[in-house]
Amino acid sequence: MDEQLIQTINKLQDALAPLGAGSASPVDLPQITVVGSQSSGKSSVLENIVGREFLPRGTGIVTRRPLILQLINKRSSKATKDLVHIKETDANGDKTENNADEWGEFLHLPGKKIYDFDEIRKEIVRETEAKTGKNAGISSAPINLRIYSPHVLTLTLVDLPGLTKVPVGDQPRDIEKQIRDMLLKFISKPNAIILAVNAANQDLANSDGLKLAREVDPEGVRTIGVLTKVDLMDDGTDVIDILAGRVIPLRAGYVPVINRGQKDIENHKTIRAALSDEKKFFEGHPSYSSKATYCGTPYLAKKLNAILLNHIRATLPDIKMRIEMALKKYQQELASLGPEMIESPSSVVLSVITDFCNDYTGILDGQVKDVAANELSGGARISFVFHEIFKNGIYALDPFDQIKDADIRTIMYNASGSAPSLFVGTQAFEVLVKQQIHRFEEPSLRCITLVFDELVRILSQILSQSSFARYPGLKEQISTIFIQYLREAVIPTNSFALDIIKSEETYINTAHPDLLKGPQAMAMVEEKLHPKPVQVDPKTGKPLAHQPAQPKVVTTDEEKSSFFGGFFSSKNKKKLAAMEAPPNVLKASGQMSDRETQETEVIKLLIQSYFSIVKKTVADMIPKAVMLKLIIQSKNEIQKVLLEKLYNNKDLENLVRENEMTTVRRRECKKMVEVLKHAVAIVATV
Repeated sequence: MDEQLIQTINKLQDALAPLGAGSASPVDLPQITVVGSQSSGKSSVLENIVGREFLPRGTGIVTRRPLILQLINKRSSKATKDLVHIKETDANGDKTENNADEWGEFLHLPGKKIYDFDEIRKEIVRETEAKTGKNAGISSAPINLRIYSPHVLTLTLVDLPGLTKVPVGDQPRDIEKQIRDMLLKFISKPNAIILAVNAANQDLANSDGLKLAREVDPEGVRTIGVLTKVDLMDDGTDVIDILAGRVIPLRAGYVPVINRGQKDIENHKTIRAALSDEKKFFEGHPSYSSKATYCGTPYLAKKLNAILLNHIRATLPDIKMRIEMALKKYQQELASLGPEMIESPSSVVLSVITDFCNDYTGILDGQVKDVAANELSGGARISFVFHEIFKNGIYALDPFDQIKDADIRTIMYNASGSAPSLFVGTQAFEVLVKQQIHRFEEPSLRCITLVFDELVRILSQILSQSSFARYPGLKEQISTIFIQYLREAVIPTNSFALDIIKSEETYINTAHPDLLKGPQAMAMVEEKLHPKPVQVDPKTGKPLAHQPAQPKVVTTDEEKSSFFGGFFSSKNKKKLAAMEAPPNVLKASGQMSDRETQETEVIKLLIQSYFSIVKKTVADMIPKAVMLKLIIQSKNEIQKVLLEKLYNNKDLENLVRENEMTTVRRRECKKMVEVLKHAVAIVATV
C-alpha cells in the first residue's frame, strides 16, 4: 500500500508534467526538493541514494533545469537490505553496473528503457541544451526521469540548480536572481519537503540552502538537513551539536553523509563501494559510532521515504478534492468559450444578437441567473434613478428660492396694467406659477440622461461576458450600434418630456380640486397677519364662542401709501409738484402696505398649492415617458435594429472572427481538462 501511494504521486507528476512546474499546475503535489550551493555535494547525495552515477558533472552550473527524479523499487521487501548490505563484489569493477534489473525512463521518451546510466547522463545534457542552449542559461521546465532498481527505496525527488553568487563566463548577469526565483517557486509550495544540503566543514549559519529554506519554512517544519563532507572536518571536530538540534534546529533533524571525493571519481570508485566505506566510517568514528544507524545515505533514504509517505497520506484527500475542483472549473470555462466555430457567419451573428437581446431584456426585468447580493444592478438601478434621484430632486425644488416678495409685488402691478386691480388677480398668479413650472425641464432632461447612462452600463455588463469576448469585432459593432440607437431614441424622449412640462405651463388649471381656493387663502393670510385676540368670559374663564369683528379704520396716511404710494417716498412738495418723468428703470421701493402684504401672501399660498400639484404630476409622468419612449422601445426594437445593421455589413466574415486569446484559451482549457481527467482516474485507484 505504501509503495502504491508514492507511485500514485509519481503517476500524477507524469500526468501533470505537460502543464509545467509553474503556476499553470492547479495541484501542489508532495515532493522532496533538493536545494544547496554548487559546492555542497548536492548531486553526489542524489547519486548515493540511487546508487549509480547518472548526473552531469563539470564546472559552473551543471543542473540548469529541474530534474524530477522518481525512484521505483522493484523488490520493496528487500530494498532496505539491498541498500544497507552492499555485496563486496560490487566494489571490484563495473561488471554489475549495467544489468537488466536497473534502468531509466524519460517522460519525453515514452517506452524507451535506458540501461546504460552514462547514456542517461548524456540524455539529461541533451534535453537541457534543447531548452536552454549550450550557454549557461537556465529554465524552470522540468525533466522527468524515472529509475527502476532493486537498490532504491521508492522516492520522488526534485534536483534543482545549485545556488551561486557570482556570474562566471557566459552566465547571465542576473543568474543569482534567476536561480533564486526558480528555487523559491518550487520550495514555497506548502506540499514541498525541503532537503537542504550543507557542507559540514563550513559554518552552518552561512549555508545558502538552509538560509533559503528558512525564508519559506521559518519554523523548520518541512525541512530536512543533510550534512556532507563530514569526513573532511578538522580533527577533534564533529557535527554532534548540529545533530542534537543545538545550532539551527529542524523538526526532521539532520542526517550526516559522506560522498565520493574528486579523487574517488577520477579513480572510478563505484558508489556502492563508497556506500560501504561510508558505513565503516560512521561505525568506526568515536563521535558517531553510537549513532551509526542514524547516519549515512541508507538511513537518509529510509527517512525520506517515511516522511514522504506520511506527507502523502496527510495530503492525498485534499489533492483529490483540488483535482476534481480544477477539472470542474476548466470544464465550465471550456463550455463558456464554446466549440470551435463551424457555423456560417450569419448563424453566429443571429445567435449572438439573440443572446444579447435576451440578456438585455432579462437584466431590465430582473430575470437574471446570478442576482447580485451586494449591489443594485440593471432595472433596479433605473428604479433608483426614478424614485430616489429624480423624485427627490423634483420635490427639493422650492418655488420661492428664486422669487422674492418684492418680485411678486412688481409682477402684481405689471399684470394689472394701467388700472390697478381691486382684488387679487389670477393673471399675476399664472405668470408666477408658469415661471416655476418651467424649472421642471432641467431635472426631467437630467433624469433621461441618467437612464441613458444606466442602459449603457447594462450594455457593458452584458458584453463583458466571455461569450461576447469571443468575437471582438462583433462585440464592438453591437456596442456601437446600440449606443447610437440609444442616442437617437433619447431625442424623441427629451421632446416628449418637454411637452409634458410645456402642457403644464400652457394651461393652469385653477379649477383643480386639490388647489387651494381663494377665500381659503384669504382667510389663512388674514389669520396669519391679524390674529384675533381670544376673549375670555370673566365668569366662567372660558373663551367666548362668537366674537364680533372689530372694523378697521383706515387713516388718510394709509390711504396715501396704498397702491403706488409705496413707489414715492419723497415728501418734498416742490419736487412732487414738478411731476418729474418716471426713471428708465422703475422698481418698487418702500415698505409694502397691508393690502400689498396680504395680496403677496395670498399669491404665495396659491403658487405653493399649485406647484405641489404639478410636482406630483411631473414626478409620476416623466418616468412613464422614459419607460415608453426609451426603455420599452429599446427592448422591442433593438433586435431588429441589430439584425438590419449587422446583416448589411459587408465585412460580416471578419466580424465573427474569433479573438486570438479565446482560441489560445480554449486550447489551454482542452489541455487542462485532458490532463486533469487523467489525474482524476489516477487518484480514483487509491
